[in-house]
Parts: sequence; C-alpha cells; structure tokens
Amino acid sequence: MKIRAIFVIVLFSLELFGFDVMLLQRYKDQNVSGWVMSEELDGVRAYWDGRHLLTRKGHIIYAPKWFLAKYPPFAIDGELWSKRGDFEHIASIVRDRVPGKGWREIKHYIFDVPNAKGNLFERLATLHPYEGDVIRIIPQYPVHSKKELMDFLKEVEAKGGEGVVVRDPKARYERKRSGKILKLKPFFDDECEVVGYTKGKGKYEGLVGALRCRLKNGQTIKLGSGLKKMDRIHPPKIGDVVTFKYNSLTKRGLPRFPVFLRVRERK
Repeated sequence: MKIRAIFVIVLFSLELFGFDVMLLQRYKDQNVSGWVMSEELDGVRAYWDGRHLLTRKGHIIYAPKWFLAKYPPFAIDGELWSKRGDFEHIASIVRDRVPGKGWREIKHYIFDVPNAKGNLFERLATLHPYEGDVIRIIPQYPVHSKKELMDFLKEVEAKGGEGVVVRDPKARYERKRSGKILKLKPFFDDECEVVGYTKGKGKYEGLVGALRCRLKNGQTIKLGSGLKKMDRIHPPKIGDVVTFKYNSLTKRGLPRFPVFLRVRERK
C-alpha cells in the first residue's frame, strides 16, 4: 500500500511540476555543416520514461495498452504524429482520457534516446529492436552545405510540412533549450497565454473577435487572424497556451502580423 502511495505521489509531482526535456532554439544562419537534418513533425510531443507516456510538461498521456505493449524499458523522446497538417486531430485523440479508435492512426516518431550512450546515431540504434507498427525513428540526413539545407526546407514546405530540424549528431541529449538542436521555418513561431477576448464585429458579431494573449516578456497581443469559426464559437480557455506564427519583431519586441495556429497544451 505504501509503494502504491509513493507511486501516485511521483505521478502527481510530474503532472504538477513537469520535468526537463530538450527544447529547440531557432536557426539564425549558424554554420551547421556536418550536422544532420530532418523534417519537423507538427504533432504532440511525447516522452516515454520507461513506464509512462508523458507530455513535455509531465502530464500523463492515456494511450491504449496495445499501443504501449512493445515499448522499451528505457526513455525515448519524440512526436505522436499521423500526417502533415493534422495537428488538431492528433491533439484531440491524444488528449482524451479514455483512448479511442483514433489511436490506430497515430505513430510515435522518435528523435532521441535520452539516456543512451554515444552519439545520436548510436543512441537511436538502441531502439532498432523496438521499431514496428507504433515506434518509428525519424530519418536524419547529413547537411553538407547551407544550400542543401535550404533545398531540403523548400522540399518539406512543398509537401505541406512544418519546417526542418537541424542538430549536432555528436552532441548529447540536453535537458534544456539547446543550441545543439535548431528549428528552421519559413516563419517564426512562439507561444503565449490566453488572458481574455475581444468581441467580434460585422460577420463575427456575437462571437470572439480575437484572443488577448500575454507573451513571455509580459507584453500582450491580440490574435484574430488564423481563428476559424469554431475557434470563435468555442475559443481557447483563459490560461491555455497557444502557438502563433509571425513575420518579424517590431522595435518594441512585439510580433509583426501574428497568426493563431493552435492550442499547444492545456493546463
């Protein structure tokens, strides 16, 4: 009984306080020759700790037993993903506390084995025996030049992909925002917290016109562009963290032409 109580406390602590995973920095024209590149999959981040599937903030993901049946006894990090442009559908499947049939569409695409020894390829090699219908390893391609990297980005864009990830294959897994793994997109993106709403006008009268959001630096912005009709009828909740894209920053440090993309993760 005591062991069970400790186990529950540990899970509660993970969900309350989160835990550290490797996060990406932005590509800013660094020299990445000799690194590797892969398509950035716009799914739901999922960290397997050897016993439980968790979001990047430590929340339990209620995957069906058959989905987890052949998972390894060690940690792996990746994205729950189905296809390009399917984030909202993926998120609706993954967030459900009672796993449904939608999980048949989901695969877990792995980009690292955090606690394994060696370089990236040696770490990923430890996962080969567990690859199958559920677990997939994200292909990594060598970067020989900036042109090759940009050509790959254009190829991903043409297919409707989110962007490209470049990383130093010699670097270890770092449990922080790391300069050894970078994201490259045709636009910038960021996250903000919903703190309120504005009323819609014209064809949006009676609906939400825009989300009022607080940025990480404390400043607030309005997100109206990118909201679908259902987003205006059933907007993200106060306290939800949402992802938006933008072209550049103003002199005041505000995002220029911000566009709502999605709810990232509910509290």
